[in-house]
Amino acid sequence: MPIQTRTRTVRSGEVSLAAAEAGESTRPTLVMIHGYPDTKEVWGPVVEHLADEFHVVVYDVRGAGRSSAPGRAAAYDFARLADDFAAVRDAVSPRQPVHLVGHDWGGIQGWEFVTAPRFAGVIASFTSIAGPALGHAVGATRAALRARRVSRALGRVRRSWYIVPLCLPGGPWLLWRGLLGPRRWRRFLELEGVSTDAGYPSPTLRADGLNGAKLYRRNIPRRLLGRRALRAPHAPVQLIVPSGDRFISASYYDAAEQVAPDLRRRTIGGSHWAIRTQPVQVADWIAGFARDAGS
Repeated sequence: MPIQTRTRTVRSGEVSLAAAEAGESTRPTLVMIHGYPDTKEVWGPVVEHLADEFHVVVYDVRGAGRSSAPGRAAAYDFARLADDFAAVRDAVSPRQPVHLVGHDWGGIQGWEFVTAPRFAGVIASFTSIAGPALGHAVGATRAALRARRVSRALGRVRRSWYIVPLCLPGGPWLLWRGLLGPRRWRRFLELEGVSTDAGYPSPTLRADGLNGAKLYRRNIPRRLLGRRALRAPHAPVQLIVPSGDRFISASYYDAAEQVAPDLRRRTIGGSHWAIRTQPVQVADWIAGFARDAGS
């Protein structure tokens, strides 16, 4: 039987964020952030296994689903994404820290938040699924090039080929209006073993793909061109790394152990979308880590 959810709209400056909650609000809160080009509906199977123990909150990031979609790429800067997370947290758990969970770009965002001083004491734990820190991924590729391990560096770039068209002018349009589309994307997900239904992938997929590309265009070139020391997280971190991820090299996570010596790293079989292919195992690891971290 599907779980009952409660919907709400959260304001973050000029942006409206569409959120949904499941479970009693008196329980420890999990805030779950989806990746690209998904919406909050990607979390459905995981939420079903967590709502009996936790207060689970999911929201559409700016540019996705039923949330606002600012036009300028600058509106998708990590600082603005952090404002959105802060607004959601203030709305759903203003007095208690939350357990943050991210997948793909949601995990990339989460790494930014769990290492930002403004969220110290706000995040009780962080679980990232198929989402390395952007600085760690960039650093791993640079290190391979410095060590003249060109084949390794090229192998990482080959997996992440899609980043180039998403960052180039006209590239997102070519991908989502030309090469891809709702039908082809659904077929691709099914070939990856991902469960689909009436709500996932979202009917807004094409717009989500076009709008969400601004996450790449705003943040990745700036991080590639800039240099910043790796920052230590201020909360316990758990990584869930899919062994069959076609898009992200497992080596992108290695630097995390340098900044988080008590890191809990788990490997799960299957594709990038482990939250859909193995939701029970993922939910069990999320719940166990949150229990251990407390609140």
